[in-house]
Amino acid sequence: MNKKAKDFLIHNMVVILFLVLCVLATFFSRQPLTFVVSELFTRIARNSFIVLSLIIPVIAGMGLNFGIVIGAMAAQLAIFLTTYWGFTGISGFLFTVVLATPFAVFFGFLVGKLFNYMKGNEMIGGLVLGYFADGIYQLIFLFIFGGVIKMNNPTLMIPTGIGVKNTIDLKDTVKYALDTIPMLTIVEVGFYLVLIGLAGSTVFKLVKKQTVDWKTVAAKAVAAVAIYALTFIGPVERFLAADRLLLLSAVELWCLVTVLWQLYGFVRWKIQAGKGEEAVPGSFKPVKAAVNVVLAAVVYGLTYVPFLYNVLIVVRLPVMTYLCIGGLCCFNNILMKTRLGQDMRTVGQSRTVANAAGINVDRTRIIAMIFSTVLASWGQLIFLQNVGTISTYGAHTQVGQFAIAALLVGGASVQKATNKQALLGIVLFHTLFIVSPLAGKELFGDPVIGEYFRVFVSYGVIALALAMHAWKKPEKPKADNKSNEDSGRDQVKMA
Repeated sequence: MNKKAKDFLIHNMVVILFLVLCVLATFFSRQPLTFVVSELFTRIARNSFIVLSLIIPVIAGMGLNFGIVIGAMAAQLAIFLTTYWGFTGISGFLFTVVLATPFAVFFGFLVGKLFNYMKGNEMIGGLVLGYFADGIYQLIFLFIFGGVIKMNNPTLMIPTGIGVKNTIDLKDTVKYALDTIPMLTIVEVGFYLVLIGLAGSTVFKLVKKQTVDWKTVAAKAVAAVAIYALTFIGPVERFLAADRLLLLSAVELWCLVTVLWQLYGFVRWKIQAGKGEEAVPGSFKPVKAAVNVVLAAVVYGLTYVPFLYNVLIVVRLPVMTYLCIGGLCCFNNILMKTRLGQDMRTVGQSRTVANAAGINVDRTRIIAMIFSTVLASWGQLIFLQNVGTISTYGAHTQVGQFAIAALLVGGASVQKATNKQALLGIVLFHTLFIVSPLAGKELFGDPVIGEYFRVFVSYGVIALALAMHAWKKPEKPKADNKSNEDSGRDQVKMA
């Protein structure tokens, strides 16, 4: 038990440290939890997507991708162009995403190619590459826009006509474009996408002369129609007409869905047992289901506590933004179950073994970097539409440091990162960001001290994580290293 406790503390020392700091800073800031929690959920919506974009390169063995700043530059280039052309609303935001994607793919390919020439030094390479790319970015926005490419827009350009202004207001273009999509629109679009997906998969199987389970297809179609039909009921339609979901409603829906899902699994398990069929291993576990139901009941009961109720009724969640974050979490999990994801994991564990197994290591690393750069560009667009303004020459500069710090605070490392660690890190890191200036003001009479502490934390946690990585990394004797390298070359030759 002592050894397990010691190992737990060692592996989670960063998380425990920041948890303690968050509690103490929140206490000394003397701010009501309604303010802290509301600000926290706003920051979670803004920053989660870009932090989650770091996971794929870590799994592929490329370390912490400081190069995501280049993806942020691609996003800002695209949003400047669409703002100049006058695109607005959700259509303008989607066009910005479409425009930013090829830029990000191209930049990610170049970064991946470069990293293949500097294996083992990707993190420092990404950091320096970000500064180099920032120089090109400033050349484009300070001289090429207006100097080489003539642009006549006093709102965006400085008075001389050469160079872009320091700040661009997105109020009349794409501000809150994603955040304000009504839930009713989300359900309608989801309904049509389900029908299109069912029709497409059925046609594909018929063309390939594969067996089609018509009962399953019909059941899914009927379920989709039934859910869509509920939106025509007056109270349901009024509830879904909102673009933001009350945190209290989100908790209640989670509890309801959890109970219904466990009941569905129980009924299905009983039907299979009645027919004498063997359930799929791991498909339903009665004890686990009972625990989940009890947990949902406890959480629902806590919503009646006045202290928590006052917090839950203050926070309103932008539904579409949080669905995008959840979608990226699912994408990361699904990707790791595919052949490409397994190749990335193998490359991350050992490039020598991956080469011997016939995996194209360089190609896999480039694909991982393209994924990360594209996702980072989308995450920056989500951030900018939520903020509503662009700091033309500063919005991208600290994207990499803050995202990586948040990931590391959640317990991730240079070699391992998960969705849970990323989300936990975002909560802890940004909680500290919210309350530290206020705590500094209350304790020392100067909020600037809290600001200094935030900068210290963002860089200090990166240094601490890198030091811990070097400390935990096992050191092999030189003879063993040489023999391993020779055996690796022999394996490659045999392959």
